[in-house]
Amino acid sequence: MTKQKLVIIGNGMAPGRMLEFLFEKDRDTYDVTIFNAEPRVNYNRLMLSPVLSGEKTYEDIITHDEDWYTEHGVTLHKSARVSEIDREAKTVTSESGLTVAYDKLVVATGSNPFIIPLPGKDLNGVLTYRDLDDVDKMLLAAKGGGRAIVIGGGLLGLEAAAGLKMQGMEVTVLHLMPTLMERQLDPAGGYLLEEEFKRMGIDVRTKANSHEILGDEAGNVAGIRLDDGTEIEASIVVMAVGIRPSGDLAKGVGLDVNRGIVVSDDMRTSDPDIFALGECVEHRSMCYGLVAPLYEMAGVIADNLLGGSSEYIGSVTATKLKVTGVDLYSAGDFAEGDDREEIVLRDATAGVYKRLVLKDNKIIGAVLYGETSDGPWFFDLLKKGTDVSEMRETLIFGQAYQGGAPLDPTAAVAALPDDAEICGCNGVCKGTIVNAITSKGLTGLDAVRAHTKASASCGTCTGLVEQLLVATLGDAYNPAAVQPMCGCTDLGHGDVRRLIKAKELKTIPEVMQELEWTSSGGCAKCRPALNYYLVSDWPNEYADDYQSRFINERVHANIQKDGTYSVVPRMWGGMTSSKELRAIADVVDKFNIPAVKCTGGQRIDMLGIKKEDLPAVWADLGEAGFVSGQAYAKGLRTVKTCVGTDWCRFGTQDSTGLGIRLEKFMWGSWTPAKLKLAVSGCPRNCAEATCKDIGIVCVDSGFEIHFAGAAGLDIKGTEVLGQVKTEDEALEHVVALAQMYREQGYYLERIYKWAKRIGVEEIRRQIMDDTAKRKAYFDAFVFSQKFAQVDPWSERVSGKDKHEFNPMATLSLEAAE
Repeated sequence: MTKQKLVIIGNGMAPGRMLEFLFEKDRDTYDVTIFNAEPRVNYNRLMLSPVLSGEKTYEDIITHDEDWYTEHGVTLHKSARVSEIDREAKTVTSESGLTVAYDKLVVATGSNPFIIPLPGKDLNGVLTYRDLDDVDKMLLAAKGGGRAIVIGGGLLGLEAAAGLKMQGMEVTVLHLMPTLMERQLDPAGGYLLEEEFKRMGIDVRTKANSHEILGDEAGNVAGIRLDDGTEIEASIVVMAVGIRPSGDLAKGVGLDVNRGIVVSDDMRTSDPDIFALGECVEHRSMCYGLVAPLYEMAGVIADNLLGGSSEYIGSVTATKLKVTGVDLYSAGDFAEGDDREEIVLRDATAGVYKRLVLKDNKIIGAVLYGETSDGPWFFDLLKKGTDVSEMRETLIFGQAYQGGAPLDPTAAVAALPDDAEICGCNGVCKGTIVNAITSKGLTGLDAVRAHTKASASCGTCTGLVEQLLVATLGDAYNPAAVQPMCGCTDLGHGDVRRLIKAKELKTIPEVMQELEWTSSGGCAKCRPALNYYLVSDWPNEYADDYQSRFINERVHANIQKDGTYSVVPRMWGGMTSSKELRAIADVVDKFNIPAVKCTGGQRIDMLGIKKEDLPAVWADLGEAGFVSGQAYAKGLRTVKTCVGTDWCRFGTQDSTGLGIRLEKFMWGSWTPAKLKLAVSGCPRNCAEATCKDIGIVCVDSGFEIHFAGAAGLDIKGTEVLGQVKTEDEALEHVVALAQMYREQGYYLERIYKWAKRIGVEEIRRQIMDDTAKRKAYFDAFVFSQKFAQVDPWSERVSGKDKHEFNPMATLSLEAAE
């Protein structure tokens, strides 16, 4: 069957979701070609504010990577702005002269930022906030410091202001209206939001009308002058005052265009073979700038492209603010009127404000500030026009209080209909999440994020997703990953890791101050975790805090039950020599070491060494060429090998050589928990690679990489990551996998628990399928090794390591371990 040609102009979130809907139903009807004006793949524009603040990177917000387009047979032309549509010939031509024919065309040209026609608007340093290029410009400007002025106190303006503040700039927000976000918030909510931004150190000025942008002799922004004569110095000015549908291309070829490209309910333009989608659309005199309506449009077009008869009838929208620490939700119409009633709850101490606007006993508007978990429920009642007469007395307290007494919030979310939207950023409803949990056997928040994208963007719906996990799985759900990391904070490990990077916190006192630790110095649970996160995130800047390590790591040996220590020198890949064995024997005799044991990791353990003898033992072993085996470390322990092709008649590859290479490359690396590797030279698996944290099984065609095994308190076989052909590829993939674990793992979380939390498929996608991501992980590991690969024994013997351990601190840390 000859495929039809589908051409899409624009590669934003809406056309990306349309293609997902289309391919879910039918992957064979169309050959798809996309013209994208930007020089990149599809990404989540809702997440630009976390990229600006430093909480995420561009790679974190990619929706469809290069491999996705290849897998689905989509031809993507990047940096290909379309200049012409020929409706008679049914072709599309880019500015570079590329022409492609179509049977069906989808115009998704988005919107353009509105530029206030102020004097000085063309100066260098006047920026808009619309796409990744705008964010990159702001990040570059932020490196120079100074003050940023953001014109516009709406959703985008406030997100830009918060992001620039987190990048270290002084920020002033200028807003023409009396209160912030007046289109989404009532005056009380706007006041609370303004006060919160002021507490963040952002200068907010309402009723402020900009008169002129001031420049210097070089043509750069120098400041701004207001109508009242006030002048404010600044190095950049960000205009975030609104958007306009981008309809010029459509208008130029005779399609009906008013404010936006006019479409009927089936999302067709005035040309039946051309659809329009997204922010460029005008439907029933309405233009939409929020993602939920765009995703509804996308589903309608996908169905109609396949011969369906779906109709889009318009949307009621809800708004969330994606700024760390600000909980805000609004929906519907909250203006005052004689035919309306309102229910208001205020708790000044808790910083909570809730207002519901009712008409004819139905919710028509809602504003929630400070506590927003009931937002989706109120929104569902609003959309469906539910009569709330019987729940009037307790309505403002939320869904959990219906029936006269507070209920388990799990029961509340369980009562939501399947089509209730949970994640507005990604358009994910309750039914999609529950189906993924049950059909895919998901057991944790990160797994749900990986499979459905729910709560993977701004994170404001995280609580609802967790409640769905509890409601669906009951006692089988283990919420440990989202519990506070200790009693000193309400934050979980994931939030702490994210905020350390976002706020560029580089010492333990900084973390505790900025993240509002409740204890002055932390505790035995949080200090080692914070120390690891800081070492991992800032390897070239953070000074390892030995007072925050467990006793074994602090004295570079394993304490035994009688107070003596065991010492394990590193033997690369389990290989040794007569010279090394003589050196060990001499040390055993010299220091009267009572026990010598061969370990399961193919090394020799000397047990019963007195603490005062440790430096001398290390010195003698060091003279023989040994470095610490770090049998005590939250890091690489061993790489177990078999003899492979060197000696074994079944060996298919040089497993010993690869094991030695891996160990020499990776030793000294920090990881969330201990990390054990193995390389087996053939599928007979003599090195037991299929129960290790990371294992390699050599086969005739190359190297099969395994991970996430366990052979301790838990017994678990490994998952297969994938197969590669060469030793170099095997090393790159293993190192990248280890770095991904280092960056995402929680302290003391073994790799198999991390894999269960993240999702094996997601790990496989990032390491095996995403070449750029794998290379970035590999490079990050190599960079950190410059600072990690130092033998602690020689450091202590030489006197370079001046750390001494405090016995009292050691006791508390040992108890926690």
